[in-house]
Amino acid sequence: MTTSRPLSESVSVVLVHGAFVDASGWRKVYDTLSEEGYEVLVVQNSAVTFDQDVERTRSVIAEAKHPVVLVGHSYGGAVITEAGSEEKVLGLVYLAAFVPDAGESVFDLASQEIPGAEKAPLLPPKDGFIQIDPQKFAVAFSADIDAAEAHFMAAAQRPWGLEAVQGKITSAAWKAKPSFYLLATEDRMIPAQAQAAMAARAGAAVVEVSSSHAVMLSHPDKVAALIRSAAELNQHN
Repeated sequence: MTTSRPLSESVSVVLVHGAFVDASGWRKVYDTLSEEGYEVLVVQNSAVTFDQDVERTRSVIAEAKHPVVLVGHSYGGAVITEAGSEEKVLGLVYLAAFVPDAGESVFDLASQEIPGAEKAPLLPPKDGFIQIDPQKFAVAFSADIDAAEAHFMAAAQRPWGLEAVQGKITSAAWKAKPSFYLLATEDRMIPAQAQAAMAARAGAAVVEVSSSHAVMLSHPDKVAALIRSAAELNQHN
């Protein structure tokens, strides 16, 4: 489809964050795309139950003025896989993210053994929630951003509800929508091998970046570029 209007005035972007952080991590990406004229909407996940986060994302999609490029980081990848079946969604952008199939949960994917890869340094569940070991957060999650910011993220992390971790996909949007994957090769939360396997299964167009798990903070320009590419491809189809 072609349009006489600039691309940024005919596509909306919806950003869905992952576990242990909140939507403020999108600030750099939000600023970049907003300055280019895109309508950018940001989902604030509860990270308590999967269904809550999917419904919240669907409600934000409904608020968008234009067809949507739906973007998910980490656990947010599972959320967009379920919510992305909405007719308004043009395509999916996964950032160092989980990409479940129908009947799978993030827990199922995270529990798979990856030869040679270390497990994410998660503490045992407490009161129905899990957290990253604060002493290992920076190395595992955000090794390539400002050290003070990484340590603050560790102290301020949001607990991740087991009901969110274990929520199973009922419909995988990537089976019907074009998808794109930004693979963080230095990720210590979701091993690069696991990212590559999930992206390949989804038939996603893959771009690799030498980044920690916190790719939207360390490489916001590359995140914005991939979102822009997704918008351009979908507008011309």
